Parts: sequence; structure tokens; C-alpha cells
Amino acid sequence: MKEVSTADAPPSIGPFSQGLVDDGTVYVSGQGPIDPETGDIVGDDIEAETHRTMKNIGAVLEAAGSSLDDVVKATVFVQDMDNYDAINGVYESYLSEPYPARSAVQVEDLPVDIGVEIEVIARVSQ
Repeated sequence: MKEVSTADAPPSIGPFSQGLVDDGTVYVSGQGPIDPETGDIVGDDIEAETHRTMKNIGAVLEAAGSSLDDVVKATVFVQDMDNYDAINGVYESYLSEPYPARSAVQVEDLPVDIGVEIEVIARVSQ
């Protein structure tokens, strides 16, 4: 296994890596709408939160030699399912067909006060 770490995504807030590469696959820990430079939550609405979340995922994937085009599985954690369609609209704009396999679950709470967190598994293309 090889740890993935980049200053272009927020640092981990616990005993876990931003990502790990193992046998041609990268596992990206849950990312949220945190500005990696300031540590502040980004966005006044769920769309802005989702944009920042996807940018953070992209940064970790790039550091691993992968990209959003290589994502094969995603899990979306949502605090309010009323935001599901808005999250989907942003999520879809970062990915291409065939879209990754995915699940989405509503959660009561997340480690920081955010509306969305997404984790992905992707192929390493380099």
C-alpha cells in the first residue's frame, strides 16, 4: 500500500489517510466542502458544498495518478435527502458516462457541520 497525500485537499481530521493506492486501485477517504488552504467550510448552499467536495476528491485522485474519469464506485453521505437532486446535478457535471456505481445514504450527522461527504474508489491510470 502507498499513502496518498496532497496539500490541494484538506488534511485528514483523524487516524486515516486522504487516500491509499493498492494494486492499481485508489481508495479516497470521504471528502467534504473544506477549503484546503484555510480549513474553512466552503459554500452557502449544497451546490457550492458539492462543487468543493468534488474538487477535493479530484485533487486526491490526481495525487494518486488517477482522475475523476477513473472512478468506479462512489458513496455519497447526505444530511438531508431533500438536497439529493441538487447534489446529483453538481456530481454529474464532474463525471462522465459510464457513470460510476454509487450509493447514497442519509446520515444524521457528519464529523464537521457539512451537508455532503463523498468517498470514491478509482483505477490508477498512471
